Amino acid sequence: MAVFRSGLLVLTTPLASLAPRLAPILTSAARLVNHTLYVHLQPGMSLGGPAQPQSSLVQATFEVLDFITHLYAGADVHRHLDVRVLLTNIGAKSAFLPPLPSSVQNLAHPPEVVLTDFQTLDGSQYNPVKQQLERYATSCYSCCPQLASVLLYPDYGPGELPVESLDVPLPSTIRPASPVARSPKQPVRGYHRGAVGGTFDRLHNAHKVLLSVACILAQEQLVVGVADKDLLKSKLLPELLQPYAERVDHLSEFLVDIKPSLTFDIIPLLDPYGPAGSDPSLEFLVVSEETYRGGMAVNRFRLENDLEELALYQIQLLKDQSHKENEEDKVSSSSFRQRMLGTLLRPPYKRPELPAQLYVIGLTGISGSGKSSVAQRLKGLGAYVIDSDQLGHRAYAPGGPAYQPVVEAFGTVLCLCCPDILHKDGIINRKVLGSRVFGNKKQLKILTDIVWPVIAKLAREEMAQAMAEGKHVCVVDAAMLLEAGWQNMVHEVWTVVIPETEAIRRIMERDGLSEAAAQSRLQSQMSGQQLVDQSHVVLSTLWEPHVTQGQVEKAWALLQKRMPQSP
Repeated sequence: MAVFRSGLLVLTTPLASLAPRLAPILTSAARLVNHTLYVHLQPGMSLGGPAQPQSSLVQATFEVLDFITHLYAGADVHRHLDVRVLLTNIGAKSAFLPPLPSSVQNLAHPPEVVLTDFQTLDGSQYNPVKQQLERYATSCYSCCPQLASVLLYPDYGPGELPVESLDVPLPSTIRPASPVARSPKQPVRGYHRGAVGGTFDRLHNAHKVLLSVACILAQEQLVVGVADKDLLKSKLLPELLQPYAERVDHLSEFLVDIKPSLTFDIIPLLDPYGPAGSDPSLEFLVVSEETYRGGMAVNRFRLENDLEELALYQIQLLKDQSHKENEEDKVSSSSFRQRMLGTLLRPPYKRPELPAQLYVIGLTGISGSGKSSVAQRLKGLGAYVIDSDQLGHRAYAPGGPAYQPVVEAFGTVLCLCCPDILHKDGIINRKVLGSRVFGNKKQLKILTDIVWPVIAKLAREEMAQAMAEGKHVCVVDAAMLLEAGWQNMVHEVWTVVIPETEAIRRIMERDGLSEAAAQSRLQSQMSGQQLVDQSHVVLSTLWEPHVTQGQVEKAWALLQKRMPQSP
């Protein structure tokens, strides 16, 4: 079966009768379309007559909003499919409705195939309908020159349609703040300007519902606040959030696709109120069940500052039917970030200078991250683990390769203000040595210039030992892996992350340090974000041990698939 990069699905059946058929239609589309599926709503359109079908305005009712929500909810089963419901021909109740565009609409991905739920009388896909469909699609949107068409409908017999009552409303998913009961056929009011906000990380179907409702309500301008900086600190796995600019790019592309007639003002959201709390020209705010209280707080803030309240539209959360342990039961970016743990985030390094028989992983993480426990789990799966701390002890030991250079560089001083770096038995007092270099960049560089190359040499000797034992995967467990530049002797960097607050708690509990001392230790290291930015795989020990084990096993299994196969 042909696979297309993007497609256009034209839905012509009345919405009420189409609702139970969404799943099979989307499943058929998922088999045909590889990336983006644009959905064009035109209920009641006939493709069987000789006249060229024309776009007509679809009145935005709560039934239409509910239908769009249910369509995105159904599409979440096929997450590889980027579904976008086009809103150009959907208008809210307003005296200032814009006219339908007279020219074709450019889409981010010109469709290569057009699909429809239209069913021919004899059950066949005869040419007149396909030609009508192609002409209609190309009159509305920019499409590839050789546009193909496929007629989709569930597997009924020829001429057989499902018996569904057209009067059964879709379950309600959108609730205005007004206590007045709403009916499915009730027209949705249009506003000049409104707002919606969120993190919009890895734009998903729940985001698309929020944005679509906001786009239908807004007739002139939509202000979109995108959370940044301090508002991201409380997010789960913030190191895996897409950068602000990347989130804005994806958001902008989606918004311009679904409703190009609107003006979009996408701005960083730096406090809980944002422009919704201060812009007097805004008239409505779209929120989710989770952020409804925040919307109420915005209105209280506006009243305190002599501004009119915003009309609030609350959207139900989309349920995630495939959520796993420790994931939220709603469609959520945080769940998507959790699913990234253990997966390959960027291509491995090519290291032709390393032995072909051995694949080397550099394992790192901030102090208290649980890096050593992950190393032991990898050892249990068959990896040869090199502990850089143990190599450091060997390097500093009397007769070790770093012992004499360190003693010569830092000397033996016999005074109370600057004690000797050697114990009475000649062993280097690493605590005293650390106090000499801590906070002194010049002294620290002298020490690391001596010690890091020595540890790297010892690590290479250990790699040779790993090969001698017939191991195929070697893990270099090193907190200072990236600072030392040891990524040049590994194929992949794996980083273990946890929130800084949890790291401080663990350091205090493990090492008996004060909170200030624990914070100081973390500040002397690269941050979790800096480590992740240079990593291929990310893991986290934030949850129960069996969850960490599951992540490690997942990462190990994926590693086996991408490792070069031994001859």
